[in-house]
Amino acid sequence: MAVYGPRHVGGDEAVEGEAVVVAAAAAAAGEKDEGERDDEIERDGEEERKENDGEEAEKEKKDQEDMEDWSETRLAIAELSPISRGKMSSPPPTLPFLSISLLLLQVLDKIGPTMAVLRLDVQRNIERLQELYLLDPSKYSTLTAMVEKEADEGTARKADSCARAVLWLTRSMDFTVALLQRLEDEEGSEHQSLAQLVEAAYKVSLKPWHGWIASAASKIAMKLIPERKVFVGWLVGKDPSHSVLKDDIERLVPLLQPFLVAIHGMLAKFRLDRLKST
Repeated sequence: MAVYGPRHVGGDEAVEGEAVVVAAAAAAAGEKDEGERDDEIERDGEEERKENDGEEAEKEKKDQEDMEDWSETRLAIAELSPISRGKMSSPPPTLPFLSISLLLLQVLDKIGPTMAVLRLDVQRNIERLQELYLLDPSKYSTLTAMVEKEADEGTARKADSCARAVLWLTRSMDFTVALLQRLEDEEGSEHQSLAQLVEAAYKVSLKPWHGWIASAASKIAMKLIPERKVFVGWLVGKDPSHSVLKDDIERLVPLLQPFLVAIHGMLAKFRLDRLKST
């Protein structure tokens, strides 16, 4: 009878088996190292993103704080500068117009209660345009689209129309430009009071379109206008230098006038530029 003893593995086979085990272990270790490296890269990337986000948030906060220190004229310059680079070749945009209108409210507030009636009118007109814009921001991204809608519907001439709101807000801005120009021209002179400057600006901008009721209310309001130095101080903001106001006006007026001319031209196409109040 043949007896079979235990089988002994040859040297070559043992070496091969050990090589396989070592290779597998190395591969596993490599995968682990690679995974750790990936995790480390991901952590570094996340930390970098957080750092960048923090820097952006800090910059945005600083920019916001800087803008809060700006006067209304500087804020208006910031709104109009991008438009001026486009040379007003496209229809007047809605959002910058609303932004400038809101700044106009602040200017009227600084003139004082004498402008209360005009201020209320401006505020209502702004709200009317905002309401229509929010219905479809894409569709009503330009003032032309708003006016055209009402012209097609036959409602553009109604007292509560957005077309009239655009018209009177534009005329109110005409008044603001006329007043700022007179403040600049008269800078350093004590010959004219703020009331005289406001009256002169009113005569060339709003009075031609006001009926007798509005004109009479304006005459009464003129008596409540603050002193010129006080008003100029409010306009200058935190910078006490009047030369800063002069420089800001010189920058603002050339930006604002073409914008207003474009709007007047658009209104004229719809034959809405000659409408008067009562």
